[in-house]
Amino acid sequence: MSTIIYPSPIFGPVKSRRLGVSLGINLLPEDGKVCTFDCLYCECGFNAERRTRQPLPTREEVAAALEATLLKMQAEGTALDVLTFAGNGEPTVHPHFAGIIDDTLRMRDKYFPAAKVSVLTNATLITRPSVFEALKRVDNNILKLDTVNEDYIRFVDRPNMAYNLTAVIGKLKEFGKNAIIQTMFMKGEVNGRSVDNTGDEYLLPWLETVKAISPRQVMIYTIDRETPQAGLQKATREELDRIVAMLKAEGIEASASY
Repeated sequence: MSTIIYPSPIFGPVKSRRLGVSLGINLLPEDGKVCTFDCLYCECGFNAERRTRQPLPTREEVAAALEATLLKMQAEGTALDVLTFAGNGEPTVHPHFAGIIDDTLRMRDKYFPAAKVSVLTNATLITRPSVFEALKRVDNNILKLDTVNEDYIRFVDRPNMAYNLTAVIGKLKEFGKNAIIQTMFMKGEVNGRSVDNTGDEYLLPWLETVKAISPRQVMIYTIDRETPQAGLQKATREELDRIVAMLKAEGIEASASY
């Protein structure tokens, strides 16, 4: 099994399939993974196999490393499209997430004012007021919603905290056009059970929920790297194109990464 663990607190810049030239901000330790989900498809591996020994980077450490990198990129004339909170797990678990967002926006405005700030989040903690308000301030608030089937979420996304899907969807609706929904579509079988969420059984209820959320955009994607769980398969280009077409027919901007 080959999985990816990112440096901390800054990595890249890298070329993102969805976001362009991206400078990564990893609020988790560089020796493992910290996440409120334990997804079967996670490129960082399973939580139990990636236990961390190092502490989270402090707010001050993140700010210092980010400013040093932005100064270097500016001096070298390096292009920057987006600063992306991602990395080894769920960025919103950091206790100073809101303050770090403030620091990042301030430095973005100072050094690369045309760049966007994006957060890739599984949305598990958006019911926390500080997390919700911080996410409202970023340019690209990219929130995971793989399905609205709770049994599938328990089997594939595997929350390791109290997870209330109804409450999460309610908060997603409050973001409105400030939300970008991100959904993983895949196929395959695990322990004799299908993980295919491309069929209408899963797709149509998800589509109705997305319509109710009314996001600015929907980003769908499929497996791109090796996964910790065997038996998972990519959704086909045709399947992803069908989903994009269904979203666009409802007036929702959508794109697919194959």
